[in-house]
Amino acid sequence: MGSFAEIRKRAEKRKGGADGLKALMPKAPNHEVLRALPDDRILSEMTRYIFYAGFVRNVIDSKWAGFETAFSGFDPAFLNLAPDDYWHDLTSDARVIRNGAKIMSVRDNAQFIRQLADTYGSAGRFFADWPLEDQIGLLAVLDKQANRLGGMTGQYLLRAIGRDSFVMSHDVLVCLRLSGVPISESKPTKKDLRLIQDQFNAWHAETSLPLTHLSRICAFSVGMPGEEDEA
Repeated sequence: MGSFAEIRKRAEKRKGGADGLKALMPKAPNHEVLRALPDDRILSEMTRYIFYAGFVRNVIDSKWAGFETAFSGFDPAFLNLAPDDYWHDLTSDARVIRNGAKIMSVRDNAQFIRQLADTYGSAGRFFADWPLEDQIGLLAVLDKQANRLGGMTGQYLLRAIGRDSFVMSHDVLVCLRLSGVPISESKPTKKDLRLIQDQFNAWHAETSLPLTHLSRICAFSVGMPGEEDEA
């Protein structure tokens, strides 16, 4: 496998040199901030990214204040006790996007959040303390135990709540293949996921960069300038 220095060099060439690339890096995630993030804010972000899937983000964002009110501030304790009529009424509530399956996912994810809080003290602690070198294990938990948080939705959620993480976007996967990681051209298999995790772990050990930065640099190193996908 190639050194990450070669990937960074390609990205710098495409982004105006070392300073240009550095300027495009987001602030490094702080897991202490994530540990303190209230459960209702995590449920809110879960819901936002579930609704982003299949809809125009600007439309969801423009209605988000209505979502917050309609879903009672995304308070997991309240939502776990809300009667069936509460959820039925939401399916015809003009303040939200009236997608029944996605609305009901909030009910399931409120229960998931409460289970995390009961076990770990808070959902934020769970997400912050999960081992950095096992992101694929964390994504598997979201896929199996939460509702509609598998695949890219779960990956973008981790970013949104401040978890240091990589995103397996198209450009990142291309970068990995160019680096010699033998992953398939189609949807990553379990074996592929392990190889991807191992490669990011190796790059992290090599560079000490956050996974978030490694992922972004990968994306910037390939594709058409200005057309890199979210990574």
